[in-house]
Amino acid sequence: MALNNYETVFILTPILSEQQTKDAVAKFLQLLADQKAEVLNTEEWGLRKLAYEIKHKSTGYYVFVEFNAAAPVINVLETEFRRDERVMRFLTTSLDKHAVAYNEKRRSGKFNKKTETAEVAA
Repeated sequence: MALNNYETVFILTPILSEQQTKDAVAKFLQLLADQKAEVLNTEEWGLRKLAYEIKHKSTGYYVFVEFNAAAPVINVLETEFRRDERVMRFLTTSLDKHAVAYNEKRRSGKFNKKTETAEVAA
């Protein structure tokens, strides 16, 4: 079965402790591993202000995951997102070849502004 490239962003409720947040992220990463998905990148963006209130909350803990998986894995992952009360919102996107190339550059640090300014200054 062919693997497709995906990225998902999910927002956890801000009332979780640091350990509960880590447990929630680990749960979804383990779910992907159990479904034989290859996790390429995980970024915890942290607590951020929401554009609008969700469930009477004005902030949320953002997590970004990039992975390769078979198409049926997405249904399993999104079902778990819906079942978990800690997840306020989620969005999973299938990536085309241009988005995959962009993400590879981003992971390698080509868009890191701090290194660009350091190189220009030197």
